[in-house]
Amino acid sequence: MPVSSANVVTRFAPSPTGFLHLGGARTALFNMLYARHHGGRFLLRIEDTDRARSTQPAIDAILSGMQWLGLQWDGDATYQFARADRHAEVAHAMVAAGHAYRCYMTAEELAAMRAEAEAAKKPLRIRSPWRDRSASEAPEGQPFVVRLKAPCEGATTIDDQVQGPVTVQNSELDDLVLLRSDGTPTYMLAVVVDDHDMGVTHVIRGDDHLNNAFRQLPIYRAMDAVEGGWPQPVYAHIPLIHGSDGAKLSKRHGAVGIEAYRDELGILPEAMVNYLLRLGWGHGDAEIIRLDDAIRWFDLAGVGKSPSRFDLKKLENLNGHYIREADDERLATLAAAIGGRSVDAVPLIARAMPFLKPRAANLNELSAGAEFLFAFRPVTLDEAAAALLTDDARQLLAAAHAALDAVHNWDTETLDAAVRRVAEDAGVKLGQLAQPLRAALTGRKTSPGIFDVLTLLGRDESLGRIADRMAQ
Repeated sequence: MPVSSANVVTRFAPSPTGFLHLGGARTALFNMLYARHHGGRFLLRIEDTDRARSTQPAIDAILSGMQWLGLQWDGDATYQFARADRHAEVAHAMVAAGHAYRCYMTAEELAAMRAEAEAAKKPLRIRSPWRDRSASEAPEGQPFVVRLKAPCEGATTIDDQVQGPVTVQNSELDDLVLLRSDGTPTYMLAVVVDDHDMGVTHVIRGDDHLNNAFRQLPIYRAMDAVEGGWPQPVYAHIPLIHGSDGAKLSKRHGAVGIEAYRDELGILPEAMVNYLLRLGWGHGDAEIIRLDDAIRWFDLAGVGKSPSRFDLKKLENLNGHYIREADDERLATLAAAIGGRSVDAVPLIARAMPFLKPRAANLNELSAGAEFLFAFRPVTLDEAAAALLTDDARQLLAAAHAALDAVHNWDTETLDAAVRRVAEDAGVKLGQLAQPLRAALTGRKTSPGIFDVLTLLGRDESLGRIADRMAQ
């Protein structure tokens, strides 16, 4: 459905029962992009009606994850539980207008109905005997729930903006509960009332909610008949994210919470946003898509109907691209924090960043790559580095130490010339000298270029580290 006005309102409505998972983050991203593309509003609603499972830490994790990704919503977040009275008000209005009813079925009657459906190998479709009975027949003092009078005949078609036209026979719908016996609203009612009151025009969510749309539409239609002004939203149900094996993404595929990619895997937010955007949406052959471009280009027509497959290696490759483009001081600040270092370490790490980031796929690798800058003498050698320091290598180190000690201008060009002369005089290739030098200077077999390392460490520290390994 084409949209030409600035009246578009989308929303992200997570349940705070755990972390912000990848699928939720992508849903929030698509909703924000669609709203921004049309000059509309993107709202956040915390669906905390499940009081037993909703927690403040989960709410904090959702808000923090969205802010980290730059998914900024408009206005204040709405908390669903606080609106329970409004939800109940709508349910009572539907009862008064004959679109809902009080159901006094007992637990035993419901169990019998369920057993009958199981015996017939049919799904349970509740059509309560109280649907058309007079209120005067209600048993005094017996608890009841409020049920929707779902349509029984005909069919309902949703022109979904991703899935296309989807039709369900109304006979497949049941009289869902709107208010529980304690008077509290159910999720199905609360979602519709909140979307209406928040002015939501487009519901963009996972396709696991597609069946819910058919159950929620009768509420819109009933309230539109009661008071008018309850238009149904435009629906767009996006496919779920699967793991690399094609199964629904779960913990067995690795981290599924956004905070793990930020805090444990060292992913930059712009890389994660770019990757989530490409999970199920495309714009030509573009792979690197920045947020401004995504806002200009995003449309629902570009969302595919098939599930996307999450690939950590592709995310890391994309992350490496954004690391190479990122500001050195910003990266140094992040790397210092990962290494537990103070802000005093940032300038030195920033100086090293041009040599560190070309080979890093994540922030953890950047932080680890910078560790040699802060190592205490004698530098601890890893196993690979220790194997490089043979007797012949130590003799080369002694010759290199003497040559470097005679250098007056401690810059890469002068250092390069000095080390090459040592290699030539010893009749070895440059790598045969550079490898033990790297081991002595960094404690590792891999590092930035050896002349960059010498420059970053400075004259005294470099000569001291080499001397520590010459005679051992």
